[in-house]
Amino acid sequence: MLTTDQCYQAVAGRDRRFDGMFFTAVHSTGIFCRPSCPARTPLRKNVGFYQTAAAAADAGFRACKRCRPDASPNSPEWDSRADVTARAMRLIQDGLVDRAGISGLASALGYSPRQLGRVLQSEIGVGPLAIARTERVRTARTLVESTTLSMSEIAFAAGFSSIRQFNDTFRAVYSSTPRDLRSSSGEAHTGQDITVRLAYRPPFDHAHLFRYLSVRAIPGVEDVSGDRYTRSLRLAHGPAVLTLTPGAGDYIECHLGLADTRDLGSAVARARRILDLDADPIAVRATLTEAGLSALIDRYPGIRSPGTGDPVELAIRTVLGQQISVSAAQTHLTRLVTAYGQVLPDELRAGTVDRVFPTATAIAEIPDEHWALPGRRIATLRALSAHLADGSIDLGPGCDRTEVNDSLLAIPGIGPWSLGYIRMRALGDPDVLLSSDLGVRKAMEELNGSDTDMTAWTHQSDRARPWRSYVTHLLWAHHSQPQP
Repeated sequence: MLTTDQCYQAVAGRDRRFDGMFFTAVHSTGIFCRPSCPARTPLRKNVGFYQTAAAAADAGFRACKRCRPDASPNSPEWDSRADVTARAMRLIQDGLVDRAGISGLASALGYSPRQLGRVLQSEIGVGPLAIARTERVRTARTLVESTTLSMSEIAFAAGFSSIRQFNDTFRAVYSSTPRDLRSSSGEAHTGQDITVRLAYRPPFDHAHLFRYLSVRAIPGVEDVSGDRYTRSLRLAHGPAVLTLTPGAGDYIECHLGLADTRDLGSAVARARRILDLDADPIAVRATLTEAGLSALIDRYPGIRSPGTGDPVELAIRTVLGQQISVSAAQTHLTRLVTAYGQVLPDELRAGTVDRVFPTATAIAEIPDEHWALPGRRIATLRALSAHLADGSIDLGPGCDRTEVNDSLLAIPGIGPWSLGYIRMRALGDPDVLLSSDLGVRKAMEELNGSDTDMTAWTHQSDRARPWRSYVTHLLWAHHSQPQP
């Protein structure tokens, strides 16, 4: 945790690395900003600091119109931590409160609403309802500025229960009405065709990340063309298709085709997870440098540990790809999607992306003759998909990683490598070193200069905690690319 003096130092230096990690509230103006706000630095006696935008807004501060603190990257804490506060934050960002209310959020975490409120209030100074309200108004602002939907359509799509609540929240957070924001936002898109900017903390090696995704893309569900990544998603209210391209600044341009605008917040949260946009590359670099891996991180600055837009898909493809090549796994996945994937409506299709990955229920019912795989592998796939379908294994953003770990290992045929890959990509665990992976081991040997003594690597990997997932991706990058 940063001290108040460290926070003020970051504000005085307009340090963009801390955007989204905390927010500066200026008592003399009643406004809260991101640390990098270009406005004149306020006096130290006039500022306070909040861990979330929701806490600042709940304390009565309005969002700065100049630096747009609501458009900051999210805190990397909520992805890296596995406690109930981080799980709650991930679920709120994924829109669970709008779909199921505070009681639904608490139930998903195994708490009562009152217990959960106490935990969040103690940890970050604000309850779940206020956090959800901040996410709601951020979604609404995106719709106001990016679409020509009516204000009533936007209000209900963003999760507000009434137009009055919608307008009052806008005035409280932005000191503006929704119509004022629309009139100053420029050209809007029609219907449910939305483009938003997703901020990140530089550096960001998007070229390497897109190559990684390209090799593993499932035809019909994903398409990677140069610096453009497109994929389908299965969301709470219908399918969606997103296209991600690097922007001219420190942001990714996210183009969304939604069957239902109520899924906007969830789609944005998943887009951020796919590209690991909430990562803190400076913290990762510092830790890996201290671990003696500076040469590796210097060669691939800004490397990310990508997540997934569909944890069910990621788990199935992981098990299906065990002990076979990536290209062979793609062949099986293509057959699976062609035969059992949901066909997208014409208006959502984008290039070759025309299907959504099959549901866990559909996969559990696929007959053996479809698979052309060993019987034990088929049994593992069927058992895994059955557990995912009935909810006994939850890979969603609010899952308990330790519980998932034990449940997956209890399924015959799922071993340490598959478990580690699922934890790294589906659960967003930043501290997974796939030391048994062939590519990782070969990279270790190349860097170590020996195929027998791995003592030094074991020591270095221990010192690289809690960022060993990034070490895994660095080793894969080293092994897959020609060495100078």
